[in-house]
Amino acid sequence: MTAQLIDGNALSKQLRAEVAVRAAKLTERGITPGLAVILVGENPASQVYVRNKVKACQDAGLHSVLEKYPATLTEAELLARVEALNNDPSIHGILVQLPLPKHIDDHKVIESISPLKDVDGFHVASAGALMVGEPGFKACTPYGCMKMLESIGYDLRGKHAVVIGRSNIVGKPMALMLLQSSATVTVCHSATPDLAYHTRQADVVVAAVGKRNVLTADMVKPGAVVIDVGMNRDDEGKLCGDVDFAGVKEVASWITPVPGGVGPMTITMLLVNTIEAAERL
Repeated sequence: MTAQLIDGNALSKQLRAEVAVRAAKLTERGITPGLAVILVGENPASQVYVRNKVKACQDAGLHSVLEKYPATLTEAELLARVEALNNDPSIHGILVQLPLPKHIDDHKVIESISPLKDVDGFHVASAGALMVGEPGFKACTPYGCMKMLESIGYDLRGKHAVVIGRSNIVGKPMALMLLQSSATVTVCHSATPDLAYHTRQADVVVAAVGKRNVLTADMVKPGAVVIDVGMNRDDEGKLCGDVDFAGVKEVASWITPVPGGVGPMTITMLLVNTIEAAERL
């Protein structure tokens, strides 16, 4: 068996076309959906991510504002800028690119964003809404993973899903979204004594720890669906995920590639959240 690919690029294209239609309808009503992106410092990876987010916004007909600040920006100055954007009616979504310089408290900054504009889905109010099943902004990466499962018509009800990783950005919200779809969910992490024991029982595995080859072919149940959230570099410097793709694709029924899998979906769901923020007005 060779797994079928869940093509994140193709699905993103489809969803972004839908976002563009929704944006055009809002524009007709005199509302141009607006996203403000704040970048502090010169982190090269962050600069690439931010550039891709801004371009995706423009391509979909959204208004995008990119604010770049030096790493010397104070926490108080950044909080004041976020507050100004909270009060700006032309901005519907606010994204502060992480990581921030060490002298700035990430958590304090994220919590300063209005929950009504928290299109990254990181605010405690957004996490709490997800926890209790209330409407709110979903964290973009796990939201994208759920859309990928939906795109292949995969019914999660009664399935066993294993999430490798417990971060606030991916692992925890991923587990909650799977739970909401009536999957039985196991969360594994660095203190899990026998990772393979759990993954071999899984119908769905989501690998999200940022560690190469954390999931190999012998750890996967034949026919499982494998979602690779990882973003790493191999020995030749090429982009790769957390999953040993070459081996696992011979065991799984469906698998996401890296690149071209979850990555483009993260930005797409950011656009979806921004459109939803504008539509709530």
